[in-house]
Parts: sequence; C-alpha cells; structure tokens
Amino acid sequence: MQNKNTLRLILGDQLNINHSWFKTVNDNVTYVMMEVRTETDYANHHIQKVVGFFTSMRFFAVELKSKGHAVIYINLTDENNLQSFEKNLDLLFNQGNYNHFEYQLPDEYRLDILFKNYCAQLKIPRSVYDTEHFFSTREELGNFFEGKKMFLMESFYRAMRKKHNVLMDGDNPTTGQWNYDGDNRKKLPKDHKATSPLVFNNDVTEIFDQIQKANVKTIGRIDAKYFVWPINRTQSLALLDFFVAECLPLFGSYQDAMSPNVWSLYHARISFSMNVKMILPKEVIDRAVQEWGNRKDEIDYNQLEGFVRQIIGWREYMRGIYWLKMPEFATLNFFNHTEKLPDWFWTGKTKMNCLKDAITQSLEYAYAHHIQRLMITGNFALLAGVHPDEVDAWYLGIYIDAIEWVEITNTRGMSQFADGGIVGTKPYVSSASYIDKMSHYCSSCYYDKKKKTGDKACPFNSLYWNFYDKQEDKLAKNPRIGMMYNVWQKMKPEDKSSILEQADYYLKNINEL
Repeated sequence: MQNKNTLRLILGDQLNINHSWFKTVNDNVTYVMMEVRTETDYANHHIQKVVGFFTSMRFFAVELKSKGHAVIYINLTDENNLQSFEKNLDLLFNQGNYNHFEYQLPDEYRLDILFKNYCAQLKIPRSVYDTEHFFSTREELGNFFEGKKMFLMESFYRAMRKKHNVLMDGDNPTTGQWNYDGDNRKKLPKDHKATSPLVFNNDVTEIFDQIQKANVKTIGRIDAKYFVWPINRTQSLALLDFFVAECLPLFGSYQDAMSPNVWSLYHARISFSMNVKMILPKEVIDRAVQEWGNRKDEIDYNQLEGFVRQIIGWREYMRGIYWLKMPEFATLNFFNHTEKLPDWFWTGKTKMNCLKDAITQSLEYAYAHHIQRLMITGNFALLAGVHPDEVDAWYLGIYIDAIEWVEITNTRGMSQFADGGIVGTKPYVSSASYIDKMSHYCSSCYYDKKKKTGDKACPFNSLYWNFYDKQEDKLAKNPRIGMMYNVWQKMKPEDKSSILEQADYYLKNINEL
C-alpha cells in the first residue's frame, strides 16, 4: 500500500516504462521529472547529448500521462525552475501536500551522494528503489572478487552467463567455448560496402532552441530538423530490430574494424537507449539470441557471443568496478600525467587521418565505436601524457551514451591505465602498425606509417616508444609487455635517441600535428 501523497523523482537516465513503479496507477502518487542546469553544466556536453536526454525525457513523461499517471514536468526554461534537483524538490514539498518521497538508485556516484544528503535533512519519510535494469547489483562484482588481487572481466562474464542462463547448456557454455574474441578482429575488406545505418529524422527544433535560449554551453554539431538518435522506446526497439536483422551477421567479425567516413559499420548504436533505460539489457540479449536461433545458417556463433559479451560481460563489469572503486577511482593517475589535450580534439583539424576521422565523427554524431575510442583518441592521449581529468572530461562530454559509471571506468581505467591495472592488464597503446592493421586510414594519410623519424614520420611511432621509455620503471616488469622492452633495448643507441628526439619535437608542437 502506497503512502498517501507520494512524490516520486525520475532521473533522465531512468526511462524504464516496465519498472514496477508503473504497473498500477495510484491517485496518491505524483511523478516529477526535471531538466536542470546542474545536469547540463557539470560537463561540457555534446549538443546532441543534451537534446537526446531532454527529448527522451519529454516523450517518457507524455507516455506516463497517457497511462493515467500524474506527472509534473519541469522544462529547462520554465520560470519556476530553480535549476537543481534539491531546490526544485524543496519548492514542490513546500507547495504540495506530499508526505513521502521516493527515488530510484542513481547510476552516478555524484547523484547518489547528492540524494543521500538531501534525504538526510528531509522531515518526511523516504524510500529508494532499484532501477530494475542491470543484470547485477552495485555490490555484486565486489563480492565476487572479494579477497582477489585481480578483477578479471572474463571471470565475471562467465559468472553472469551462468547466473542468468545466457548461452548456456547446463553449467557449460552452449558451444563448449566461452569466448570468441580471437575471431572478432578482422579488418574491413577493401571496397566493402557496409550496411547503411538506420537513422531517425526526429525534429527537435523546439528543444534545441530552448537550450540555445538558456545559453547552455555545448560542443559538437546537430541538425535539429533531422536528429538521428532514437528518442523513445518504439524507436529504440526499431534500432535493435535493425541491428539483429542487418548487422549482427557481421558484427563480431568487424567490431574492431575502422574505415574513413563509415561511422556506424555493423555496430548496434543502442548504448544511448540502454543507458537511459528505454530498453533493457535482458531484452536486447534475448532478441539477439532469438535471431541467431532462427538464422544459425546465416549468423555464426562468434558474431552473437561478441555482442552478448559486451552487454552482460563488459557493461556489467565496468559498472561493478565503478561502484567498488569510487570515488577514489576518479582521482587515479598512475603515470602522473599532466598535459592538456591538443586543441584539435575539439575541432578534428589534424593531419593524422585516424584522429581526424574519429574526432570529426564524434563531433558530427556524438558517437564513435569502442576501438576508435580506445585505440585512436585514447591511445593518442595516453602516448601524449594527457592528464586523465582532461581525457575524462572530453569523453564524458562528447558521447551521447557517456554517463560517468560507464565512461570513467573505460576512460581512466581501460584507455588511460590511470588505475594502474584494475581494469586492464596492460596499457592499450600502439604504433601505426596496429592502426593500419585494423583500418584504412594510413594509406591516404599525410604522415608515413612506416617512418619512426624524419619528415612526415607518423607521430604514433615515436610517441609509442617514447611512452615505453619514459614509463620503464612502472611497466618493465609487466609480463604482457616485456617483449616490447626487449625490442627497445636491442635498438641501436643512436636510433633510440633519434626516436626520442622526434617524440619530443612532436610533443612540443602537438597542436600543429
């Protein structure tokens, strides 16, 4: 039985229409949703990210009302909007006849603390609920690895598969093999014509104009008449259907591949829909497994397993690490890096093809796939010695799917190795050879992928060896990269000196690259 006159807060990433809250309509329950400056301003967000969140929130509020629920919706530009959760809630409690407050567990540490502190001073009873979204609880990963020094994703992934009976035959994996990552690293064949992505033509002009009117500082570009991202559950499910029908058959093989001007490739692009909870990870996996079951002659198992691993493995693992290690995780800087991001990270205007493409695409679509993030922009930032705070802020702002729980563990942990090895067992750095192996960037680049020094030598090459040289005291004993130090030590002293000089020149002139 509900308390009389309950006010329930719904955050912008809690748009789960199947949540138990909404199973029945209760006349004594009012829902509140709000667009506030504290959320637009805590990071310098991509304009498509702000638009995507607010548009989806407004659709969700309309859907709740259509089902008979009482909803208060506070728009960004409303005169009575006090622009923070606490102030708006105080106003509602002072004006209304509410004697109970309820909210769902936030996914961000900063909001978790905010609402705990807010509730501590409330004079009325309050309750907090699970979001009913994830496969695991906040504490589950920490409990799973209790007493262990290593937090191997593969171990947690297998435990999640077993617990939720995903691709299982009793206690064993469906095929007898857990992981097909080795089959999922193919370069896109030359002249390969990838499937054209499903995009939406949502007219978001009204919301865009309100954001502009409010002078919210944003980055990136938008065509407000043709917003390409899903903004409600119906569109999110349509994108999921498109993925399993058109992209899943080649997803695994080419999930690490990169090609100029092919921004979507065979990726699902449902991370925004999932992260704001318009669709649930369980229904995503169930849908993909169903499609594979119906089309086993067309969809090899490695395509499916690679997709399932990203969701029930990587996504749950990163969230678990976040709740286990925050807030300290946000301060880690294993290499003591101090540099700023190059200016062209905000414009895409660099002569390096791979970075130009990845950054321009990010500014254009608020999206890049995981290898572009890890092995292009992240790789360069790590080689350049950029402060993890700078890298975090850029990733958190520029991507439509970036919410801190999933962004910071991938960025500060996986990408920058600033956590010293909690998430990854080695730094993910590479020279031009890896980029050329997985992409079609290098052949038409201003820089020469084969050259370490001299005119037009690819910056990744000298910066790669410079990084290992500078961090030898911290990395030399890492068994996964000992081979690289053997190669470095066998180089002639004059060659090593030339490489370090080249790197030093590039670092001093980084904005000109």
